[in-house]
Amino acid sequence: MRTSPSLAVRLGAFAASLGIAACGGSNQPTSQPTPVTQAGSSTPQVDARSNLKAGLADAGEATFGLKLDAKAVSPKGFMGQTNSDLTFVGKYAIQGNYNGPVIWDMSNPSNPVVVAAYECPASQNDVSVYKNLMFMSAEAYNGRIDCKPSGQFNPADSVSKDRFRGVRVFDISDIKNPKLITNVQTCRGSHTHTVVEDPKDKDNVYIYVSGSAPLRSPSELPGCVADTTRSNASTSLMRIEIIKVPLLHPEQASVINRANIFSDLKSAPSHGLSDADRAALKHAVDSVKANHNGFIAINPSTKLEFVVNPFFVRAQLDSMVKARGGTVAAQNQPSTATSADTAALRSALQTIVDRQFTPNPNAAKPGISAESPFRQCHDITVYPSLGLAGGACEGHGFLLDVSNPAAPVRLDAVADSNFSYWHSATFNNDGTKILFSDEWGGGGAAKCRAGDPKEFGADAIFTIGPDKKLHFQSYYKLPSIQTDKENCVAHNGSLIPIPGRDVMIQAWYQGGISVFDFTDPKHPFEIAYFDRGPIQPDRFSMGGSWSAYWYNGQIISSEIARGLDVADMVPTQYVSQNEIDAAKTVHLDQLNVQGQPKLVWPPSFSLSKAYVDQLERNKCLSSSRIAAVRQSISQAEGLSGAARRDELNKIAASLDADRGSSCDQPRIGWLQKSLRDLTGQVVP
Repeated sequence: MRTSPSLAVRLGAFAASLGIAACGGSNQPTSQPTPVTQAGSSTPQVDARSNLKAGLADAGEATFGLKLDAKAVSPKGFMGQTNSDLTFVGKYAIQGNYNGPVIWDMSNPSNPVVVAAYECPASQNDVSVYKNLMFMSAEAYNGRIDCKPSGQFNPADSVSKDRFRGVRVFDISDIKNPKLITNVQTCRGSHTHTVVEDPKDKDNVYIYVSGSAPLRSPSELPGCVADTTRSNASTSLMRIEIIKVPLLHPEQASVINRANIFSDLKSAPSHGLSDADRAALKHAVDSVKANHNGFIAINPSTKLEFVVNPFFVRAQLDSMVKARGGTVAAQNQPSTATSADTAALRSALQTIVDRQFTPNPNAAKPGISAESPFRQCHDITVYPSLGLAGGACEGHGFLLDVSNPAAPVRLDAVADSNFSYWHSATFNNDGTKILFSDEWGGGGAAKCRAGDPKEFGADAIFTIGPDKKLHFQSYYKLPSIQTDKENCVAHNGSLIPIPGRDVMIQAWYQGGISVFDFTDPKHPFEIAYFDRGPIQPDRFSMGGSWSAYWYNGQIISSEIARGLDVADMVPTQYVSQNEIDAAKTVHLDQLNVQGQPKLVWPPSFSLSKAYVDQLERNKCLSSSRIAAVRQSISQAEGLSGAARRDELNKIAASLDADRGSSCDQPRIGWLQKSLRDLTGQVVP
């Protein structure tokens, strides 16, 4: 999710949702995106998810291919605060929350139990782990070095010795009692972060910091330089801050580099309003005109009227009160502005709005300003065993070489006029594909309506060539139309370890969670889902799944407004029980989804049976041959010792004759290998 305390950004983000051209640079895509058919249709459709009953605790639900095992409610003091990202260690799920991390014991997936709720207000409080260490991001101005509540947001330009914006380091050796070890301050705070393991360095881990808020004053944190000149080597813009954490002395964690991976990028393309945007814009303007309950201005880029964000209006009124010597009320109190102040603002508002969108004359490139949102990464996903990373960097998608974690190098950059905000990245397991998500509207807007193109707010799927260049293949978007009361856009997800396939579970906020197959990168399709109705029946209210990840056999979803959902996959025509069972054999000791591990399947009969099921589904082995292989595997499973070994080898050898005529020779080979691997298993 994107948030920003800056007044200019508040108005700018609102106007950007109305179609203002994106500012920033990037190279053009290696291959141009083109629409593809998804889930049997060229556009999202009305389905069982589209018009569910609203409610916080009693919303209507729709599900296919998933069984919800638990709906855990956030603990007191954290309920009503925003739940954010997830990380996992051992039997525990650690959930970020704007009031601090919540730690759940997942020993019984149908009954998650809170074992710790550590108060430490800030946003987004995204979390990750490495063995006995926990890391947590803080970006908002209300974060304190002592984790105490600050009482209110501080102005962006103020200076405070107590403020914390960066990455916190905790010792979770006693996971029920986290201990804050140190705070690493950074220039833009930390919206998200990525733990980077170096296979060659066992003494340290590294953290890539992604910050999207305005820069801090150098009076608060020395060394922060808000220079928009690209050639200025000291500028803190266009950088990712890299923290080194010595594992024996994590209290010595510090920033060791600010890597510039944005050099020489060209202006990024953008798109305008969707049909649904135009309809919503007109409805809002008409309502304010009829009820006289807001401020209207003309967007200087689109030439359309829009309702000015109330936060921006309040800031302008407060400045008028202050200018005439009046007392400015606290933000949680009614404004002290007079009718004369209001009238003066209405008269001056269009000039103020025009000024907000005037390009910065001091920018090195047209449209680049000190608060441009397109000059930092939102999220970076690393694949340490391959030495690669995918950077979702607001205006661009990056492929990075991270073989030296302290000095990442950009290998390729792509842009797409259908993408508003490159948000996150996911590799497939063999590192030949990468998926980028577009958080169009910032996560706080309804972007899955009828009239929203399926290319906007979607996933873009690329293949990675031998030359380490990105090649566009297709888009995937939630195939269900949602209401205008539900924030909905592509968000965080992870791979599901179904062998022989590229399958992902992904959060779509109040669009629910969607499981889809992108094995064929040109034709992704949905295979399972879970969704609730909107929180409120008559107005927009934030909620839904922030993250949905697979961890050791369960799908765990961080529900923004409710708590924690736990789901299990069930067999359908798209996935078999054997595939689900094989996926559940993959066990991890810990998981940071932004640090992708290589998934490895241990030998099991479910693995072999899963490959047979796939050959049947793909019609790449005759029905009679499928039946014979299944019967032989079943017989082998009932044997032991040398008899089992001989039977398994016999089945594997018999498949040699099938490879030449099969339409899926690699899968025949995987099946053969899985059978031979079973011969080494000890049978009681």
